[in-house]
Amino acid sequence: MTQETSRISRRNFLQESATASILGGAAMAVASSNTAAEQSSRRRKYRIGVMGSTGRGNFGHELDEAWLAFPNCEIVGLSDDNESGRREAEKRLSLDKSFADFRTMLDETKPDIACVCPRWVDKHRDMAVAAAERGIHVYMEKPFVPSLEQADEVVAAVESNGVKFNLALWTHFSPKLHRVKQLIADGAIGTVLEYRARGKSDWRGGAEDLRVLGIHVFDIVRYLGGAPDWCFAHMTENGRPVTKNDVVEGKEGLGPFAGDAINAMWGMPDGSTVYFASHREMQRDMARFALQIHGSEGILEIQEGTMPPVKYLNDPTWSPGRSGSQWQDVSSAGIDVPEPLTGPEYVARHTLAIRDLLDAIENNREPLCSAQDSRAVTEMALSVFESHRQGKPVSLPLKSRVHPLTMPFADRA
Repeated sequence: MTQETSRISRRNFLQESATASILGGAAMAVASSNTAAEQSSRRRKYRIGVMGSTGRGNFGHELDEAWLAFPNCEIVGLSDDNESGRREAEKRLSLDKSFADFRTMLDETKPDIACVCPRWVDKHRDMAVAAAERGIHVYMEKPFVPSLEQADEVVAAVESNGVKFNLALWTHFSPKLHRVKQLIADGAIGTVLEYRARGKSDWRGGAEDLRVLGIHVFDIVRYLGGAPDWCFAHMTENGRPVTKNDVVEGKEGLGPFAGDAINAMWGMPDGSTVYFASHREMQRDMARFALQIHGSEGILEIQEGTMPPVKYLNDPTWSPGRSGSQWQDVSSAGIDVPEPLTGPEYVARHTLAIRDLLDAIENNREPLCSAQDSRAVTEMALSVFESHRQGKPVSLPLKSRVHPLTMPFADRA
């Protein structure tokens, strides 16, 4: 049997197996979770308190309005420290009353779930901890928090008060992501060798891209391959290594920033390596914002979103131009299988994540993107700063919880 015939036979086997398991395996698990959430929602009503901050991240990616799609969820509280923004939100959500202070809103309306909406992260820790200390579950806009110190505080508050927490990294809840994991487990690309990820590399390229968009791909990596053991990274500003003098306060409350270009790698438990790079103003149409998983027999590529584009290349050379192989589409049901999941819940950003949170509450399990998961992806991003600061590989979890860019840099003389 020739190498080409072997590849075709193997591809046919994978396609037939995928077709036979439409809505089976990982996809069935997602459908089952959704069904459970819908059944449980008929048994219980949820009171929702939404917290925004107009002018400082507003209400994020429409997190406040996302709850309107759930008949069993009623928005009973609204806070926004900006009066004009608060009045607009009242109209948008059909509320008669709102609050300037989120703690007052939590105390007076007593919601079951608090939605931390601002895209800026400077108030995320305070909002989440205030809710958790009152026994209120949390759904939060990404990114998580600025530092590992704050991440540890949120995790501690969630764990000690027995509440559930989900972060709005919507790809994590995608049935397509679960299908990718199943394909890897089934040997579709052989042995995983590399994860190749890039941010958007637009005007935010470098440190901001790492913190705002890199976490999407880091979350996918952790879901597929587990927690990395180490990080080794290098950061530059205008072509020279970043120094302490380059550190500035980052945008959107994200804490210290430095670097317009980042190249980083992480070692995974199975011996594979994760690569991430971002260079400012090198891309404007998001074309390279994706994760490719390179294996001994081929490649899987997944972008970001609730039902993101996913591609499969059955080619051990990783070079369609050289081998004549072609990329194939992957649905939640398998390779070259039409997508069976087409309802509005698979278009909206937050529906699957909210369903998962409600189901986690009902069945007393960990949500898919928990506070611990949120801390871990934040730690992957901050390990880039720490490795560059020390000028060497660093082990994960990081020993220091202080933000790396606030500490002295190693001498590179």
